[in-house]
Amino acid sequence: MNEPSKTRTIGVLADAAGVNVETIRFYQRKGLMLEPDRPLGGIRRYSSAALARVRFIKSAQRLGFSLDEIADLLQLEDGSQCAEAREKAEHKLTDVRVRLADLQRIEEALKTIVERCRTTSGRVKCPLIAVLKEK
Repeated sequence: MNEPSKTRTIGVLADAAGVNVETIRFYQRKGLMLEPDRPLGGIRRYSSAALARVRFIKSAQRLGFSLDEIADLLQLEDGSQCAEAREKAEHKLTDVRVRLADLQRIEEALKTIVERCRTTSGRVKCPLIAVLKEK
C-alpha cells in the first residue's frame, strides 16, 4: 500500500504537475490517465507514477503532439519500442516543417500587405481589407 507521503490528492497532483485539476480530469476522460479507486469514505490518492504520466503528457504536448498521438506514445512508454517512437517523432517533425513553411509564407504575405498599407495610407481603400476580400 502507498505511504501517505508518496500519494497526493488530485489538487496536490495538479499543483506538482503545473496544471489545474480540470486538466487531470480531462486526461482521465480521454483515457490518458486512470482514475484511482476511492477508498470507502475516503479521497482518491494519486501516486508518483500519476505525476510522471501528467508530466509526460505535458512534455509531449509542448513538442506539438496531439492527445491522440500522446495516447499512442503512452503505449510505448516502457521504451522497448524505440523504432516505433522514432517513427512517430519523424512524422511529427515533418508536420512541424510543413507548418513552418506555411507560417513563413503567411509572414511574407502579411509583410507585403503591411508595407502596402504604410505606403497607401489615406489615398485608397485599405490594401489589407482589399486583399482579404479577394481571397
